[in-house]
Order: sequence, then C-alpha cells, then structure tokens
Amino acid sequence: MKLVRYGTFGQEKPAVLDSNGVLRDVSGTVPDFAGAALTSASLAKLKALDLAALPAVSGSPRIGACVGDVRNFIAVGLNFADHAAETGAEIPKEPILFNKAPNCIVGPNDDVMIPKNSVKTDWEVELAIVIGDGGSYIPEDKAMAAIAGFCVCNDVSEREFQAERGGQWAKGKGCPTFGPLGPWLVTPDEIEDIQNLGMWLEVDGERVQNGSTKTMIFGAAYLVHYISQFMRLDPGDVITTGTPPGVGLGFKPPRFLKGGEVVKLGIEGLGTQQQNFVPFQG
Repeated sequence: MKLVRYGTFGQEKPAVLDSNGVLRDVSGTVPDFAGAALTSASLAKLKALDLAALPAVSGSPRIGACVGDVRNFIAVGLNFADHAAETGAEIPKEPILFNKAPNCIVGPNDDVMIPKNSVKTDWEVELAIVIGDGGSYIPEDKAMAAIAGFCVCNDVSEREFQAERGGQWAKGKGCPTFGPLGPWLVTPDEIEDIQNLGMWLEVDGERVQNGSTKTMIFGAAYLVHYISQFMRLDPGDVITTGTPPGVGLGFKPPRFLKGGEVVKLGIEGLGTQQQNFVPFQG
C-alpha cells in the first residue's frame, strides 16, 4: 500500500493511493497515519478494505508528511560508503546516530526555510524507515516485520551549525522545515529489495546526487535492530538512514543553498519531492 496524508498543515487526513493513482479517503477506518494506526494489525485492516468503495479525494490537495505525530526522529550519519569517501571520513565501525527535531517535519512539497544567519544550508536525499510494531532489542531477522513502511526524506542540514558551532550534530539538523517526508509511506510488501533502490536529487534542474541504497554501510533491517538496543522504538518513529554522495559539502569548492533554489528528489518506488528554498519566516 501507499499511505498518504492530505490537507492543510496540522489537519491532514489519511488516504490510500489506489492502483489507478486515485487517493481514497480512509479516515473512517483510521483517524490518522500516526502511532498505533501504523501497527501490523492496523495495516492489515487497511489492506483488507475495498478501496474502490471508499470516497475519492477530489481536487489537488496539499500532500502532508506521510506520518503524523512523530515522537522520535532518529538519523544515521555517514551511512553510505561513497558519501563517507567524499567527505574524507573513515567508514564507521558502528552506526552514527543523532536526532532531528520531530517538529521540523513538513510535507514533501512544502517550502523549506533557510535559517537566520545560515551560510551552509545543504541537501541530502535519504531513505526513511517508519516503525510499525517496534519494541526493544529487536532481532535483525525480525526487524523488517517491525517496519510499517519506507519513504523519501530530505535531511536538510546546516553544515556550519552542525560541525563548527561545538557540541553535537543536532544543531544543524532540526531547524524548522528541515525534515520533508513523503509523498507516500510505502509498505514493505511493495518493495522487492530495499537495499537496491536508485535515489537522486536535483538543484535547479541539475542532477547533483545519483546513488543507490545498495551502497549503505548498515542496511535497513540492521539499523532497526541496532537502534532498538539503545531505545525503544515506538509505532510512528522515523529513522532516516543516510545519503549518497553529491551533497553541497562534497563539492570543490562547496556549494550551499542561499534561498530561491528549487530542489527535487526521489527514490525508486517511493515517489518524488519538490521544495522551494526560501528565507526564514516566523
């Protein structure tokens, strides 16, 4: 299934994309794609629905983030061998974890704001995992069963805040609007091999990232297993899993977003995003 949230920010409704590309409202079955609505039992009820009998969503509504009310937004750093090489970093022996602020999550096509005093805002196309059943100490061979689905994430980053202002990476990762998710949450049964998906990103029409999940150092199942050793993973938690090469930091000289750019990105089978980068508002 392809799960979608649509409507104005903060008031999104749940829908499923049918085989003809029509959004079918499922708010009569689940109030939102958040928390317990993403467990395997809940998703099984959705899968049993006759989508053709459900109301079609009219018009062209805003598409929101594909998961709501996220409590934990966990990120993995330097998790692509080719990206680690472009930064000059050693291959990590264990996953590098940091947090993004959950309230930085926005829809896949919403504007992204350049923070005040930013000089190094950067882009990162990433595969994100959304937890379904979750738990602690999840065995690696059972990790895929704990996943509700996968989606596209732009792990927008401010490199000066991240690396030159002291402390942890979180400073440059959780600024408002720095977490576009979606357009869809795709359930694992629709993906033949999560570790062999093409992924790309363009800035103003120029392809700058062109990679594949096959170069991930730590795969999706292992990351769920690993992270569950240090915290309980709850339904609706998001794990974004790292980026391939081609980020602005890796250019010589580096290239960063100043505002006015259009960034488009996508992952094979998971859809595409497009954001206008604008000055901070608010």
